Amino acid sequence: MTKNQETEVAATIHSAAVAAAAVAGFTSQIPLADSVLLSAIEIPMVINIGRIFDRELSSSTAWSLIISQVGTLSGRAISQVAIGWFPGVGNITNAVTAAGVVEALGWAIADYFDFNPESV
Repeated sequence: MTKNQETEVAATIHSAAVAAAAVAGFTSQIPLADSVLLSAIEIPMVINIGRIFDRELSSSTAWSLIISQVGTLSGRAISQVAIGWFPGVGNITNAVTAAGVVEALGWAIADYFDFNPESV
């Protein structure tokens, strides 16, 4: 990954993580209410990461890449069910967890593109 690509990828991922934290924090007391909203953040993030690596991705391809990282997404669901419904602490926990999952997902996708130049 070039330095310019790394800078663009970092900006894309961090922006998506901040948005995910906000969504998860505000919708914490409604179980799984943020799932659709988080997907609406993650899909464009993956498409933009693909663009940075000169790949044209459709929404369905981006969604497939996200699903392939389902292990990281399961931790978020567990934290929401266990703690998310507590006002205050649940909001903070869900926000931090969502940001962490989106960061991990974004960097995993970036690494995939970086180490698999002929993929997708």
